[in-house]
Parts: sequence; C-alpha cells; structure tokens
Amino acid sequence: MGILGTLWAREPEAPAPVQGSWRKTMTGPWQDYFGRPGARALLSLVVLYKLGDALAFALSSVFLLRGLGFGLAEVGSIGKGVGLMATLGGSFVGGMLMLRWGIYRSLWYFGWIQGLATLSFVGLAAWGHHFPAMVGAVFLENFTSGMGTSAFAALLMSLCTPRYSATQFALLSALAAIGRVSMGPVAGWLSEWAGWEVYFLVATVAALPGLGLLWALRRDIRALECKGP
Repeated sequence: MGILGTLWAREPEAPAPVQGSWRKTMTGPWQDYFGRPGARALLSLVVLYKLGDALAFALSSVFLLRGLGFGLAEVGSIGKGVGLMATLGGSFVGGMLMLRWGIYRSLWYFGWIQGLATLSFVGLAAWGHHFPAMVGAVFLENFTSGMGTSAFAALLMSLCTPRYSATQFALLSALAAIGRVSMGPVAGWLSEWAGWEVYFLVATVAALPGLGLLWALRRDIRALECKGP
C-alpha cells in the first residue's frame, strides 16, 4: 500500500537537482552540513540522543524470555502486538505535542520521559515473573520510545538542506543507528556480569549524556526551528 501511495502521489516542488561531477554529488551533502556552525556537536547529539533507548531495547526480549521465564507466545503477542500499538500511539501523541511545543522542548521532555520509562524494567526485574507488570512495562517503554522517535525524526529533518535532503537524511539516520548497532556486544556482557536490574539502570543513565548535550545545544536547535524548512 505504501508503494502504491508513493506511485500515485504528485511530485512535490523541489529545488533544482545538484549539477556537477560524481565526486561533487557525493561530497556536496557533507560539505554543506559541516559548513554550518555547531555541525559536529549536533552530529554527536544525533548519535547519543537515543543511546539509552537502544540499550534498553537491545536485550528486552532476552530479558523477558530467559530472565523472567515468559513463554514465546506471551513475549511475541505482547512485545510485538502491544508494543507496536504503543509505539504508534506514542508517535501520534508525540507528533501532536511537538506541533505545540516545537522540536527542542519535545526532545527535552520526551527524552526524560523515555529515559525514566526504562525504570519500569528495573521494577519488573526486581518483581520477577508477573504478567500484568510485563504488559505495563512493555507498553510504557514502547509508548515513550514512539514519542521520542517522533521528535528525533523532526530534528533529523531540520538538519537537512532541501537541496541535499534525501542524502543528508539517509546519512544522519545511518549515524543515528550507531548506538543501536554498537550496543549489542556491550549489552550481552553487561547483563551477564551485572544482572538485569543493573543493566536497565545503566540503560536509564545512558540517556543522560544525550540530554546534557541537548541542553547545551538548545540555542542551536531553537535557531533551526526559527529557520524552518
């Protein structure tokens, strides 16, 4: 359905395509991005903002299956069913609130909510095998993650120049995935060494560097909001 919608949609008005050599086509988006003030710090924010969320999700299914002893059917139905609906709901609510608050305030509030929601898994690890608590923790984590993702996607789009929007958004999205990809080996070692309660506490704390950098860059992000698309 998404492909059909794309084929039937009208082409949006866009700037003229970039002219020049193949090398210019490849390097132009990077040169444009790094030519702005604060570009490197904003790139660090892209990598760090969802780091705690990435660590929390890295082994969430393993935690429910092996750590608490839930069955595959339970984890599949709740993790994928309830989790998916919660993510969609959180994205919708986050998008509506972002229209009122703007990018910076949404990133700030959603980042804190997203980080604190990870504490629900700390409580679940301490409580043990408890189905209603598992449903609540999965719902809360996915709902707040959806809220944070909606604001984060808006940040990525605001960092793109219309002339290079497709390339820059793809590159920024790839860099944003560094945290998620790199957390795998660290997550496995940490859960084995420290246990699940400490693991999710560390995931909560891992959200703080991104929030600290977000606060330090608040003027730059508000300038992006004023600039608009």
